[in-house]
Amino acid sequence: MPRLRLFPSSALHPVALACALLAAAPVHAQTVPGSATQVAPGSLKPVVVSGSRSERELEEVPARIDVIEGEALDPTRAQDIRELVRELPNVEVKRAPQRFGAVSGSTGRDGNAGFNIRGLDGNRVLLTVDGIRMPRELNNQVFGAAAFGRDYYDLGLISRVEILRGAASALHGSDGLAGMVAMTTTAPKDLLKEGQTFGGRAGVRADTEDKSAGTGLTLAGIASDRLQWLGSVQVGRARELDNKGDNRSLNSNRTAPNPQKDRSVSALGKIVLTPGAGQTHTFTLEHVDKNTAVEGYTGRSPTVTGVQDLDGTSEMQRTRASWDGRFFLQSAWADTLRATLGYQQSRSREWSREVRTALPTVRERDVRYEEDLWQAVLQAERTRPLGNGWAHTLVYGADVSVAELDNLVTGVAGPAYETYPLQRFPKTRETNSAFFLQSEFVSERWSVIPALRYDRFSLKPQSSPLYQLAPAALSDSALSPKLGLILRPQPHWQVFANAAAGFKAPSPLQLNNFFQNALANYRTLPNPDLKPETSQTLELGARGEHGRLNWLVTAFTGRYKDFIEDNVRVGGTGAPGNPILFQAVNRGRVKLSGVELEGRWTVTPATTLKLAYGRTKGRDTLLNQPLNSVNPAKLVLGVDHRIADWTLGAVLTHALAKDSEDIDRSSTPQQFATPAWTTLDLRATWRITPRTRLSAAIHNLTDRKYWLWSSVQGVAGNLATLDAYTSPGRSLSLALVTDF
Repeated sequence: MPRLRLFPSSALHPVALACALLAAAPVHAQTVPGSATQVAPGSLKPVVVSGSRSERELEEVPARIDVIEGEALDPTRAQDIRELVRELPNVEVKRAPQRFGAVSGSTGRDGNAGFNIRGLDGNRVLLTVDGIRMPRELNNQVFGAAAFGRDYYDLGLISRVEILRGAASALHGSDGLAGMVAMTTTAPKDLLKEGQTFGGRAGVRADTEDKSAGTGLTLAGIASDRLQWLGSVQVGRARELDNKGDNRSLNSNRTAPNPQKDRSVSALGKIVLTPGAGQTHTFTLEHVDKNTAVEGYTGRSPTVTGVQDLDGTSEMQRTRASWDGRFFLQSAWADTLRATLGYQQSRSREWSREVRTALPTVRERDVRYEEDLWQAVLQAERTRPLGNGWAHTLVYGADVSVAELDNLVTGVAGPAYETYPLQRFPKTRETNSAFFLQSEFVSERWSVIPALRYDRFSLKPQSSPLYQLAPAALSDSALSPKLGLILRPQPHWQVFANAAAGFKAPSPLQLNNFFQNALANYRTLPNPDLKPETSQTLELGARGEHGRLNWLVTAFTGRYKDFIEDNVRVGGTGAPGNPILFQAVNRGRVKLSGVELEGRWTVTPATTLKLAYGRTKGRDTLLNQPLNSVNPAKLVLGVDHRIADWTLGAVLTHALAKDSEDIDRSSTPQQFATPAWTTLDLRATWRITPRTRLSAAIHNLTDRKYWLWSSVQGVAGNLATLDAYTSPGRSLSLALVTDF
């Protein structure tokens, strides 16, 4: 039977009730021009969309949101998503080394795996590009050497990144359990200056960290009063990511990176039509293609017997076509209407080949994952005065998505307990339909912002001869409330609070995971009783602007329940006729809390000091164990100074050691605890002309040897190859960018 779940639990039931009552408040009053939250002309304050589904100044959103745009996306600072968040405390991207086998050992095959926000990662973080959901991560060990991450991006096509910390389900639905990363692709208006009818951007970049080089060209133009266009192509090549390992043996003793070749080609096309009557139609076509070839020395045996050669390749493609329509209505039910329709096709493949001295002498495994998505959103917005200095803005709409998820495992001479081809889960159609509603009651001193979203999702698998079990179907519902408050005691500072609920639906792999080893007498089972993972989060903060000083402080706490754990033993003894049974089950209960500080002080018109600090504590309260996905606290200090056409900068990053008391050693008793580390980065930008800049950066100037905690989880401290997991040493990056 379908279940309706109110998120969060009874502790926040009043929040859901308040949201429903406030959202339904009568607002029958005459129309007023403009909006209570309209950005003033010429304002340089950041404008965000992820916090309210429509454009708002950052100060009008009761949440911590990081905005990365402009020079912060310069290739010397961010060539991929790992570098994008390098200086953000409580946000990190895992990148483990490529050490794998043909059948077993999945370390590092997922590349830049995805974002970790405040101690949670994977599919618990919602990722979007232009509002379209990105493919899911797929890695629970049953694919052997294959692991599919979420790096379906090319930052050369991106003009803006918003990182929303905390539950985002009230507005954006499933997967927004920990937060959201929303990327926006470049538009013609981002490149064309006033009076221009044709322009563009060209750039080249290089980085010694992974011996990468790339070039990109973006052109934009105005064909008529009603038509604008944009085209962009980005091409890149790279080698293996550097580390501090110095053992270059051609076998499993190696700690230096495996030789690797990466290639990427990405393209973006846009047409913007403005036919009049307040309409804007944006048609977008985006394609990202990445592939990797690895010479797996670390998979070779150090003796004359065993594996003598190992090679691997990875391929990742994503193609999206979308339409975004905006209509200026000024009707009784909406001032503006926005409609989005998108289709996205994603393909990932990982292949590996071993040459062995034992029979079979050649072993191959080829794993493919496909995800096709249709998504449609209809959203209306209306603003009305309420009198006595109050105004009301209502944002409401519907969100529907249909995804087809499929996989295939083939190969040559697989393990004796498997017969190729096979599927780890049957082809599954995932359907989600939702209605959302957000009210904003705004006065000079107060903002009261309730929101409510109802989601209904279903997972319907198809029978397949490649899947040996009777597949289970699942349907469920979720009601996600949120209540935000902003108090402005003085015009130059404010206090905000945000109580929110989040949820994440089970994945097809968790529902119908299939793995069987008849020789060892164990197998997995579907679980049609899986429940969504849920969260209750509370965030308190204050931000202000005092002359030359801007500051932000936030404290947060959250409770998460029904975490889905893969491959849990649920029965069987292993005796003949009684195989050991494994299943994905709900059993995790987690508590997370922490603080974040951020400050910017303009000492002089030419000199700016920056500070950022983040710390998170996490614990599995059911098992009374620390949560290993939580990263150590990090402090970032920076300075920028302008001299004529030059901008010089330095960034000092210090990460605390991973405390042994904060490590769950149940699966890895001798888990390596990362020591504290400090790195210094220097950068310089020369504005050669008003539209051309040359940038350079030296990362890890002191050539410090250090480990990121996210890269060593599950790695023992006494491992002889521990240096293989170190981060890059000193590196130099260069970029030349010109606008025309």
